Amino acid sequence: MTQTVLPPAPTGAPSNSGVTSNVSGSPTFSPLYQQIKSLIVQSLQSGEWKPGELIPSEVELAYRFKVSQGTVRKAIDELSAENLVIRRQGKGTFVATHHEAKVQFRFLRLMPDNGDAHQPENHIIEVKRMRGPAEVTRLLDMKAGDSVVYIKRVQFFDGTPIILEEIWLPGSLFKGLTVERLDEYKGPMYGLFEAEFGTQMIHASEKVRAVAADEAASALLKVAVGVPLLSVDRVAFTYGEKPVEVRRALYVTSQHHYQNELS
Repeated sequence: MTQTVLPPAPTGAPSNSGVTSNVSGSPTFSPLYQQIKSLIVQSLQSGEWKPGELIPSEVELAYRFKVSQGTVRKAIDELSAENLVIRRQGKGTFVATHHEAKVQFRFLRLMPDNGDAHQPENHIIEVKRMRGPAEVTRLLDMKAGDSVVYIKRVQFFDGTPIILEEIWLPGSLFKGLTVERLDEYKGPMYGLFEAEFGTQMIHASEKVRAVAADEAASALLKVAVGVPLLSVDRVAFTYGEKPVEVRRALYVTSQHHYQNELS
């Protein structure tokens, strides 16, 4: 009789105890499905499964990690709720990509008062490499004076300028990003970052306030000086809670509104 020998569990495979250690060495409890979730995220982060690709089935993942299918399903449920993966009925589970309409509108919260949401047209004003301003490098967890890529653009909806944005990105991650590349790319900017620079925006933190249009914003957004605008400051993060974008935007809301969903 021959004996079937199962392959060893991958490095970092969870133990059945569900006990891990924190930095100080003290034991902390981590539910098994959370351990599986962390291992799946590690595979996403390493590029084992790329954006838009089908990931292994729940049965295959259960075999790989030596856990029950129900444990894997619970981990996938959380990843789906966090928009890291997308389930498609009858097809399987796919790595989320910024080319999916559902994902695109997670980060574009300005909606028209009438009609359906749609992608704006971009007008790039400036792209340059520069020393990062102190506040920007702090938010990006970089050293003072490190290089950043600065982007300034206006976004148009149906021919009308609606959003004025300034964007700062770590220079080390976005080498080769030029105004010409941004002009010729027709998809969402985060889709470009994902496809060509290997950086996927996972989630963002935003601060929203009302401001009055100054002369610069007035000229670019075609509104009167002093008109109320919605100011949104965003820090976007990739895997591992690494900040990879600072974005400051001014929105004209005379025919649009900022829509968010709370859960």
